[in-house]
Amino acid sequence: MSTGDLLTIDPLELKFPFELRKQISCSLQLSNKTDNHVAFKVKTTNPKKYCVRPNTGIVLPRSTCEVIVTMQAQKEAPADMQCKDKFLLQSVKAPDGVTAKDITAEMFNREAGNVVEECKLRVVYVFSHQQTSPSQEGSELVPRGSISDNSEFVMAARTFMDQLDTQDKSPEAKALITKLTDEKNKAIQQNNKLSQELELLKRESSKSGGNLSFMFVALIGLIGLIMGYIMKRS
Repeated sequence: MSTGDLLTIDPLELKFPFELRKQISCSLQLSNKTDNHVAFKVKTTNPKKYCVRPNTGIVLPRSTCEVIVTMQAQKEAPADMQCKDKFLLQSVKAPDGVTAKDITAEMFNREAGNVVEECKLRVVYVFSHQQTSPSQEGSELVPRGSISDNSEFVMAARTFMDQLDTQDKSPEAKALITKLTDEKNKAIQQNNKLSQELELLKRESSKSGGNLSFMFVALIGLIGLIMGYIMKRS
């Protein structure tokens, strides 16, 4: 918050919840703490990127005015996610009864002897806890936990679950999550059981001279068929 002789400006940082390809707005509150009319004007270093409404206006005595700053949809994000754009809000005492239509550039000209207050505002990109940084958009999602089974099905299921965690879950989505969870658990149990049988056959084969039995070969083929079926279902 900035407190000058004419206006109190809040906030001093224009915080935009950055999202690619989405128009985003934030607001400024201008409070006139005097008994006079106060004219204001908003400038920016990047006028093509932002829309300010109103960019000029009158704040009546002991009243408040809201200014909406809208950032146009961006196709890409800065590499360091730092914004160098700046805003300048100028304010000046205005004659009683003046309206926004009466505001001229000359009113903010200091060389003409006008007392002009200035406040600089910076732009900040912010992210919610559920949001992914735009610099990471398109990257592969990494499961948050690890499972003793390293099959692609389990990893795919966890990725799907993580994606749903960031969205509101409808009844249909909850039912689908339950179904996928059950299939995942069954697949893990089956895989663990087959792994134990495979290890047992390896030991028996080793005792019999190191030759693989027909059952051992068939079991390997069965594991391949099961995992292939699981991958198709996912």
